[in-house]
Amino acid sequence: MKKVAVIMGSTSDLPVMQDAIDILKEFGITVDVDIVSAHRTPEKLFDFGKNAHTNGYSVIIAGAGGAAHLPGMVASLSPLPVIGVPVKSSNSIDGWDSVLSILQMPGGVPVATVALNGAKNAGILAAQIIGSSNPEILNKIQSYKEGLKEKVIKGAEEVRKMK
Repeated sequence: MKKVAVIMGSTSDLPVMQDAIDILKEFGITVDVDIVSAHRTPEKLFDFGKNAHTNGYSVIIAGAGGAAHLPGMVASLSPLPVIGVPVKSSNSIDGWDSVLSILQMPGGVPVATVALNGAKNAGILAAQIIGSSNPEILNKIQSYKEGLKEKVIKGAEEVRKMK
């Protein structure tokens, strides 16, 4: 099975990005995690972006705060789908700078963008991309979504009993 790369600009992004790592592992998808800073390690960024597809990855999840150039730069270098996670960091303007940096990509360089600190959804989206050609992962996603539905139904029943 192909694997997913979860990269981030610094270790301070890890608490947010851990949600993507955890959900991918829950689906049984191999995850590699690394720090790849667009601004502090541009050579590493270029090497990673240009070679990700030959290194066995099928999807890249890139999280970054502040100016958040990492997802877009990786997308400009790689033929793989890139999912950007805007991270509300200490140098953020309420996270809006990160959201807009990832969201407003020029034509020809798409980055799928999830909500601010939405790494769990990035992991689920990566699993869905893999599941489109992997029946085993597709079944796990279907079971996961059924579990979400059952949780809501159970919660509604409990709320009704309170009245």
